[in-house]
Amino acid sequence: MFKAMRVFVRYVEAVNKVVGNCSMYLVFAMMGILLYESLSRTILNQPHIWVVETAQFIMAAYYLLAGGYSMILDSHVRMDLLYCKWSSRRQALVDSITAFLMIFYLVFLFTGGISSVKYAVTYGQVNYTPWSPPLAPIKIIMALGIFLMLLQAIATLFKDLAKLKGKPQNES
Repeated sequence: MFKAMRVFVRYVEAVNKVVGNCSMYLVFAMMGILLYESLSRTILNQPHIWVVETAQFIMAAYYLLAGGYSMILDSHVRMDLLYCKWSSRRQALVDSITAFLMIFYLVFLFTGGISSVKYAVTYGQVNYTPWSPPLAPIKIIMALGIFLMLLQAIATLFKDLAKLKGKPQNES
């Protein structure tokens, strides 16, 4: 693997590890908000209209920001019926093909995300619910998460190509 590719992989994985480790704690924030609402509703008889949407936004941020990190850990769902029986080079070949497809998909998803962010910021888009929160912050987080996953998919493709050539990243 070229030195520039190794540096790219190292930095992208470092960023995704930090973002992924930080985003893990968003689950606790979501649980705290839902617990607060549960207690407020049952004990004080005071329901809040902002809780469900806030929990949804936090959950979306959690799984989008952690997408790249889960790729590093190789923890995405995979049909492992045949894959585990293949040689590491054949696995790398299949992973390279699927990485190209994923990159293609993520480029379109990121392009749509940028368009959605521009619209939300330009027109002050709000959610059409009684609380009507602004949508720009969560759309920015979603576009950032998609971008980080795109970078990680490219880094993973580089590692798979190196493995396919018989030179894993740490040996190149």
